Amino acid sequence: MSIRYGALLSACAAMAIGSAATANTTITIATVNNGDMIRMQGYTDDFTAKTGNTVEWVTLEENVLRQRVTQDIATRGGQFDIMTIGMYEAPIWGKRKWLEPLKFDASYDVEDILPAMRDGLSYDGTLYAAPFYGESSMVMYRKDLLDKAGMTMPEGRPT
Repeated sequence: MSIRYGALLSACAAMAIGSAATANTTITIATVNNGDMIRMQGYTDDFTAKTGNTVEWVTLEENVLRQRVTQDIATRGGQFDIMTIGMYEAPIWGKRKWLEPLKFDASYDVEDILPAMRDGLSYDGTLYAAPFYGESSMVMYRKDLLDKAGMTMPEGRPT
């Protein structure tokens, strides 16, 4: 798991800094105050040692975070370089051109993102946010019991 956190921090920072940036850049990240995001902050020193760039974390409760980042992005305040947003904001803000499209090198396989998440974080086929975590629904069943009952699982989306 540590490689994923460190890689995500590096990928996000690279996008925020841009290709023309040099070391000694400070990246401000606004994120939600939960265990996963707090854990990711533990990789800050390693990131700084490898890149020469520092990270300033703004860690807020979810409702406060949503209000602050929405206000900042809508007014083009530029207070945050990277922010935690959700599937609600990503396509709307992408459409309004408030976000930069995500571009990854070959080491990040965008096809590994569940299609529903990838689509939910995109606008018009362009990905504007990468999931840090997510969930999906599925139906699990015992085929032997279904067969014994003389039933079959419907194709597509069973109810």
